Amino acid sequence: MKRIIMLFVAMAFVLSAFAQNTIKILIKDIESAEPLIGVTVTIPKINKVAITDTKGEAVFLNIPNGVYEIRYSYIGYKTKEDRVSLFETKPVDLLVLLEKAEGEELEEVVVSTTRSSRTIANIPTRIEVIAGEELDEKGNMKPGDIRMILNESTGIQTQQTSATSANASIRIQGLDGRYTQILKDGFPLFSGAASGLGLLQTPPLDLKQVEVIKGSASTLYGGGAIAGLVNLVSKSPREERELNFHLNGTTAGGLDLNGFYAESYGKAGLTIFAARNSNRPYAPGNVDLTAIPEFSRYTFNPKLFLFLNEKTSLNIGLNSTFEKRIGGDLHYINGSNDPAHSFFEKNITERISSQLSLNHKMNGHTAFNFRNSVSYFNRSISVPGYAFNGIQYGSFTEANISLSGKRSEWIAGLNLWTDQFKEKSRNSFPLRDYSQTTVGAFVQNNIHITEWLELESGIRTDYVADYGFVLLPRASGLIKITEQFNSRIGGGLGYKSPTIFTEESERIQYQNVLPVSSNTNKLEKSYGFNWDVNYRTTLFNERVSLGINQLFFYTFLNAPLTLEQHGNHQYKFNNLVGHMDTRGMETNLKLTYQDLKLFLGYSFTDAQIHIGNVLRENPLTAKHRLNNVLMYEVEDKWKFGAEAYYYSKQKLNDGTNGNPYWIFGFMAEKLWDKFSLYINFENFTDTRQTRFDSIYTGSISNPVFKDIYAPLDGFVVNGGLKLRL
Repeated sequence: MKRIIMLFVAMAFVLSAFAQNTIKILIKDIESAEPLIGVTVTIPKINKVAITDTKGEAVFLNIPNGVYEIRYSYIGYKTKEDRVSLFETKPVDLLVLLEKAEGEELEEVVVSTTRSSRTIANIPTRIEVIAGEELDEKGNMKPGDIRMILNESTGIQTQQTSATSANASIRIQGLDGRYTQILKDGFPLFSGAASGLGLLQTPPLDLKQVEVIKGSASTLYGGGAIAGLVNLVSKSPREERELNFHLNGTTAGGLDLNGFYAESYGKAGLTIFAARNSNRPYAPGNVDLTAIPEFSRYTFNPKLFLFLNEKTSLNIGLNSTFEKRIGGDLHYINGSNDPAHSFFEKNITERISSQLSLNHKMNGHTAFNFRNSVSYFNRSISVPGYAFNGIQYGSFTEANISLSGKRSEWIAGLNLWTDQFKEKSRNSFPLRDYSQTTVGAFVQNNIHITEWLELESGIRTDYVADYGFVLLPRASGLIKITEQFNSRIGGGLGYKSPTIFTEESERIQYQNVLPVSSNTNKLEKSYGFNWDVNYRTTLFNERVSLGINQLFFYTFLNAPLTLEQHGNHQYKFNNLVGHMDTRGMETNLKLTYQDLKLFLGYSFTDAQIHIGNVLRENPLTAKHRLNNVLMYEVEDKWKFGAEAYYYSKQKLNDGTNGNPYWIFGFMAEKLWDKFSLYINFENFTDTRQTRFDSIYTGSISNPVFKDIYAPLDGFVVNGGLKLRL
């Protein structure tokens, strides 16, 4: 009997051994048939996870008999699932082809800023893309504007220019906001007078992605992109209808109602974005001045897509924004007539711009493109005893030809850019009217030298009325050292035309600021370069995916324009007899383990102004910044995120230093098929400049505001509903 029992036990072990299966999976791109490295392969039923190696392979050993769902997930590709039945002892070999998904991962996104047909992985220019889930998650935090989307990127800092109205600009690599060119679908709609509130008046729901180039990007878009370029890329209609609504409310009295519709109708397509964004006046703590002004804004952006034939397409769009905002003393805004509480700042803006784009394929390799936009921007600012009111008219027209081949791409074109500002006279002070016309010609080439080397070079010449000709060469290269390791290096020249619309003059509502003149002012000219290295690998038996990007940058700006005291209570823009340079580095690290993602970013920025032997820091520049984000996602069910941002002390314009500070946040979202609910705890440690520093001197009825270098609104909770119908 004992022998029989032992025989049965032995047979059970043998059967068990034979019931252990091996699954070998090879995963490739469905279009290129190239192996995909770092794909996460999951068997949820038995909690088994593997990550594909350098050959695109993943192996599971000792899998018991049964029926299993296998899930393949890879950022930049559509998630795919298979069902496998295991009842035999022989190894199972699977070939899996994954299809790319739009806008999910930096290395696989097709960008429009460079006007190249190549994916970002093969473009020599270093481009950062905020898209897909990242864009969606940051949109939860501030659905009414794009400040959060940009400010939480390494090396970019949002600079608030008004203490009570929250006007803001962005700084890239330590340079003032006027040196960054902001585009909408490649059109320069946010320049000059229109730049002051641009970040605050652009909700993100209709954006497909945000593309950022840091450093000189002058060849295709002109010389204004000294610090960098931000291109806001709108969504386009697809075969499937897209109907999204985003409703958001905040504990600070904010309400956002955003809607987006897109659909293709054969040879035509349509997108419509409409939004109403508003806020009650909000002042946290015991401060009487608004950290968030009272405002209401209406946005309406329709766009028509016509596919005239197989070779020709035409897009016609309109962007419109109308806003009223008032900040200042809460007592005044709420109707008090107390003279001791009478300070206010009112902004009324109207922004309308058109977009027209015609694309015609002349043959299989050559295409002709024509683009035009006309813009109108009307803004009035009023504070006690002073008012500023003016209208900006602008236009941008371009015609270009692109030629693409197997190894090389060319694009050459001409453009005309006009910018005219007319101020409404209210007193005897000199009007700040101006008219700028720029004519440009450019040519750019992308060439595939070898499997490990891509080059991009271009040259542009601009004629700026009243200031003369400017020549702008630019070049960059991509070196693919291994499949996991590559490097980009590039540089170029840039320039900026003088204008009164800067962060310095915005802070004082342009009061007593004299007009600029080509007789006394000149172009600010620059050169700069950057170099980065990228490394991607897997760790711990390929369970963890690691990506590292290290960037070094330098920019030299000659004769920067600065606002100086001139005579009695007047200000004048002068070109410094000297230069400014900014140098530093950015480090980005990304770790992925199953459904957990960790993003770590550090930036070091040393921005200095040189006047003879005198050296001083560029004000309002955090020398050290840390960006830390941890995300956990249960596919199509839950999203959780925690973030922490550190800003080191900043030199202020009065010579003092601001305090260093941390900002912490937490976000959770529950997803269903057609809708999701989310809540966001922004700055839950209530970091506010008014808690550790003053924001003005003098009396509250006539405050003289100090630099704003830290948040003013403090701890704010927002939450909402997103519908996908």
